[in-house]
Amino acid sequence: MNIELVRNFFLWSALINYGVLLCWFLVIRLARDRVHRLHGRWFRLSGEQFDAIHYGAMALYKLGILLFNLVPYVALLIVG
Repeated sequence: MNIELVRNFFLWSALINYGVLLCWFLVIRLARDRVHRLHGRWFRLSGEQFDAIHYGAMALYKLGILLFNLVPYVALLIVG
């Protein structure tokens, strides 16, 4: 396995993960009430709790993308 293949893997992985994050944001932004109602069937969450959980989870997901996809990609760019 060469360095170019691994570099491309991290790049595509980051792009796909940012696509997932964008879709998640759009669903929460455009259909928040519907998603809250759906989750309300399983969990008793106020609107503020629902928003806080999704905001925190999106931030954690974004941090994971940065740490596990973009940092290795940049490191491979520097090394290669």
